[in-house]
Amino acid sequence: MAVKIRLRRMGSRNAAFYRVIVQDGRYATTGRFIETLGWYDPKQEGNNFSLNLDRVDYWLGTGAQPSDTANSLIKKARELPVEKAVSGEVKEEEVAAAAEAEAAEEVVEEEVAEEAPAAEAEAAEEVAEEAPAAEESAEAASEEDKA
Repeated sequence: MAVKIRLRRMGSRNAAFYRVIVQDGRYATTGRFIETLGWYDPKQEGNNFSLNLDRVDYWLGTGAQPSDTANSLIKKARELPVEKAVSGEVKEEEVAAAAEAEAAEEVVEEEVAEEAPAAEAEAAEEVAEEAPAAEESAEAASEEDKA
């Protein structure tokens, strides 16, 4: 079996992105594949790809042949510094930061929800205070009409 590391087109028309996959070379690029190794988004600025280098090394060790573009992405991933190396794994710090951001959003939403009924109550009180004044002015106008 001739195993290849290649790109598989995903996304909609005019918004394509690619998955880096391992596939039997006899299958079409849209056909059955063995494993997903990462992704590549050519329209994204900056770091526009992610690869699991551990799995890439495994497949290259078993004889998989990368396509030209996949080989280019692998070289770029290996050139990145260790801090920015793309491994395909989510680090604990990233999970904690995401959880803190979600918690902060929930607190803001709760505060807005608590303020909304208070604002509605204040508006209702103002309307209630204005209503008697409007009735009194209407009565005074009708008395003037009678006179």
